[in-house]
Amino acid sequence: METGFYRPDLDDAALTLLPVPGAAPVVETEWRAALPVMTNGSVTLRELELSDAPSLLAMLTTEEVTRFISPPPTTIEGFERFILWTHQQRAAGKAVIFGVVPHGISSAVGLLQIRSLEPGFGTAEWGFALGSPFWGTGLFVESARLVLEFAFTTTGIHRLEARAAVQNGRGNGALRKLGAVREGVLRASFLRHGHYHDQALWSILDTDWARARTGFFGATAAIVH
Repeated sequence: METGFYRPDLDDAALTLLPVPGAAPVVETEWRAALPVMTNGSVTLRELELSDAPSLLAMLTTEEVTRFISPPPTTIEGFERFILWTHQQRAAGKAVIFGVVPHGISSAVGLLQIRSLEPGFGTAEWGFALGSPFWGTGLFVESARLVLEFAFTTTGIHRLEARAAVQNGRGNGALRKLGAVREGVLRASFLRHGHYHDQALWSILDTDWARARTGFFGATAAIVH
């Protein structure tokens, strides 16, 4: 979605994998040390690797992809810094960012992020970006279901929010398909290319997911390594 993904300043910043001083206490789970690998047969979600940078640059900087997201890095080096930043955020317990890797491909072609809005991940915001060659393939929905399972069963999230520009029909339709509830419109809340856009605010509660997950996964959920 439109918020939370990229840090344009990472094109120039130098980042290292160091502990973040003063990080707020959060739920202690193994994902802070390393993200799990999750798969459902058609897609794998895993931690981003530096080798993903060229693929992410090619997939996530096209005009159709960037229309409704914050500006991505513009170089391979910028994406490498972004990837190191995602590792920092995970280690600090502030956010998790999964790379989307389709079956038969070794590099990530998209991202799914969960960002804590309060200590302990009770309320969080999520967003996603996927290379346009994979639009309409079902890859996003399959990936999103894996992330929702992780969000509600591993991090203990109670409320997961998403924002999508009102004119972003594809993004809003995907959220509706996943069972999200549209709560309202945030007026002129997203600045892109010098213009403010209205956004729809969507939410999924842990109780919503508890009802929906069996229909998505059957008796068993994602395979987690």
